[in-house]
Amino acid sequence: MNLLLQFQNSIKQQNLFSTKDKLLLAVSGGIDSVVLCELCKQAGYNFVIAHCNFQLRGEESDRDEQFVRASGAKYAVEVLVKQFDTERYATENKISIQEAARELRYEWFQQLTEIEKKTSYTLTAHQSDDNTETISMNFFRGTGLHGLTGIPAISRYIRRPLLEFSKDELLKFAREQQLEFVEDSSNQSSKYTRNFFRNEIIPAISKVYPQVKNNLQDNINRFKEIESLYQFSVVELKKKLCKQKGKEVHIPVKQLMAYNNRALIYEIISLYGFNEKQVDEVMKLAESDSGKYIQSPTADYRIIKHRHWFIISPVVAIESGNIIIEAGEKEIVFSLGTLHIETTLNLISPKARQTSNEAVLLDAKEIQFPLLLRKRKTSDYFYPLGMKKKKKLNRFLIDLKLSAPEKEKVWVIESNQRIIWVVGYRIDERFKITENTKTAFQLTLLSSK
Repeated sequence: MNLLLQFQNSIKQQNLFSTKDKLLLAVSGGIDSVVLCELCKQAGYNFVIAHCNFQLRGEESDRDEQFVRASGAKYAVEVLVKQFDTERYATENKISIQEAARELRYEWFQQLTEIEKKTSYTLTAHQSDDNTETISMNFFRGTGLHGLTGIPAISRYIRRPLLEFSKDELLKFAREQQLEFVEDSSNQSSKYTRNFFRNEIIPAISKVYPQVKNNLQDNINRFKEIESLYQFSVVELKKKLCKQKGKEVHIPVKQLMAYNNRALIYEIISLYGFNEKQVDEVMKLAESDSGKYIQSPTADYRIIKHRHWFIISPVVAIESGNIIIEAGEKEIVFSLGTLHIETTLNLISPKARQTSNEAVLLDAKEIQFPLLLRKRKTSDYFYPLGMKKKKKLNRFLIDLKLSAPEKEKVWVIESNQRIIWVVGYRIDERFKITENTKTAFQLTLLSSK
């Protein structure tokens, strides 16, 4: 079977794209991308060409750009070219030249395909030798199972239709079709990691194991099948262990640790910005006191040990400023919800004196405006309803067995520097309704949850 027919069959089997789609072909001018252009032309696909000039090789970079422009004229298709100041980008972002080039080109491809919607998909010319190099680098660098499955044929807007074909097969096709292409002189230098594996490591291994490329490709296929089973198991275990409660995830510590499986811990915490090195921290946290926590490197999430649970909670910035409530105000909107205020409620019957955590009645004659609605402080104290002695608010919340994230959400209302209500939890004894109360002050919290 010739390469063109194999190419078309592979696209259909993987459902990569169709003749109805407009494709963006990433073309460097090297043999792989040149063969991709020719195959797409012969197969009847509708495409435009995109070329990145990273301005790293002087005249050679400009030569490549001119070659790609000529290829566009040959196929009578549009050629999109973007020049990048790659060295400056790498310096500013403190990354390698290779990483900078990768970020720049994929950001541009995404802009063209996903944002501007100029094309349906972006096609890159990665082939099976690239895959071999990738999993070899991943293996020696250190990776999870996914890193051994190689380069995916489908990744969001990216399609890679040449992954099933080797470099030798593409070279043979290029010779048969008498295709011209340009050589990147930097490919001969082994100072770059990929080139080192391509030029030295894999050829050296091939002397001992001549079928190394085929064997690695077979391993990629096996690892993909294994990962499919692995992901199925992970999903089922997450359903069993992880309980979603609002924006938090609650996980029973004893059950999770009983699996004695670092991979399972990583699969759970990685979704929230935690890295593999922090698995050890989670295992130590399991033995820690309630209230201890670890934070993700991005500081977006924390894992808190709360009694017999791990709580994965988003880190919410403390709201700045205080909310002043003036006499006559009827409604205040804040992070917990909406606070409704009634200042002239007459007590008609004993039933009207009943309260709940969300709707409270206070003695109006004890209330002095303006009131202050604010987040709790560690130094706060009040006289909880039913108690004659003051109590630290923090101790009161501990007695309620609130988790650290729940404590952070606690608000209080002050009148003349005295807490009248720990919002949603308890009023102060000094402001309660008594038999002598004539007029009540009602506060009702309508939660935003």
